[in-house]
Amino acid sequence: MTLPPLALYVHVPWCVRKCPYCDFNSHAAAPGALPEEAYIDALIADLEADLPLVANRTLTSIFIGGGTPSLFSGEAYARLLSAIKSRVPLDEAIEITLEANPGTVERVHFEGYRAAGINRLSLGVQSFDDAALERLGRIHGGHDAEQAVALARRAGFDNLNIDLMHGLPGQSVAGAMTDIERALALTPEHLSWYQLTLEPNTVFHARPPVLPEEEVLADIQDAGHDRLETAGLARYEISAYARPGRASRHNLNYWHFGDYLGIGAGAHGKLSAPDGNGGLAIERRWKTRHPDDYLRRFNDPRGFVGGHRSIPADERPLEFLMNALRLVEGVPRHEWKIRTGLDEAILDAHTERAQQMGLLERGPTQLKATPQGLLFLNDLLAMCDEADAT
Repeated sequence: MTLPPLALYVHVPWCVRKCPYCDFNSHAAAPGALPEEAYIDALIADLEADLPLVANRTLTSIFIGGGTPSLFSGEAYARLLSAIKSRVPLDEAIEITLEANPGTVERVHFEGYRAAGINRLSLGVQSFDDAALERLGRIHGGHDAEQAVALARRAGFDNLNIDLMHGLPGQSVAGAMTDIERALALTPEHLSWYQLTLEPNTVFHARPPVLPEEEVLADIQDAGHDRLETAGLARYEISAYARPGRASRHNLNYWHFGDYLGIGAGAHGKLSAPDGNGGLAIERRWKTRHPDDYLRRFNDPRGFVGGHRSIPADERPLEFLMNALRLVEGVPRHEWKIRTGLDEAILDAHTERAQQMGLLERGPTQLKATPQGLLFLNDLLAMCDEADAT
């Protein structure tokens, strides 16, 4: 049986200050108070415990996210990556991404990250407008972001992503376009451009700021999309744009319903394996969430796992489609059987109505959302959540 590609996600849960819009598993801590050595030890032990689940499968990508992973040193990541390489086969063209903050403290590590083997940097810029950044609770300014890109280039990074938000409190179309122009001036290979949303359990959800009206948001989307495409950054996923050959391999694995190990506090993973009956077993696993609890699990016989559950056959269509249909070009139809273990007749039953409504294209070899379907993805997925009984 052919199994999906395998990636590795590493979670580093600390940041200097929790942003009011952030719903990630992140915890404020002073850089000097971080248990860097102990956490790297725990990550290596966590990976070691998961190795029997992947049985010499090759890693196609590694993504180190957070929190703010760039609070850790290059030496720490050199030790972690060396441990990974000695335990898991790596693809020759492996993509190794680290999320970084443009702040001054983190920038001093860039050369060390590149020397450690990290070959892709993702900078959490969010905006170049200092007033907007202050409202978002960010600790850097627009000039800091521009300096960070210059230092990353000097350190040897030729694959750079910029995270940029739009629909910020009080933002106009002109303000959003100024952010895009400043980002484009830095010639990134990849741009993640996504709308600010008010997520539960965040400060912004409890005390909502005044966001732009729907018409303004639509105008920002249209103007920004056109400008990015004109600049040579093609949209390949709902909120991701890339130059040719620079789409994120790690994120593509998610959207194609690939497999991934997750190590670190609160990290999630998804793994497939033969079920012994000619079919496919798919399991989601997650690690202990709070970093203090995670570190205490180092010598605990329970290990680092916080929980796990199998994905039953009736949940797999929506799980597959909610990932695959984010991609502008969709996915090859043959991936359905490989990634879900289910027959194509089940896929057709779940997508019939969406095709009839003009939200989905089902060709003989490809499955993708129409432009209208991308605009109304939640409606499209709701239609796909129930099989057509006719």
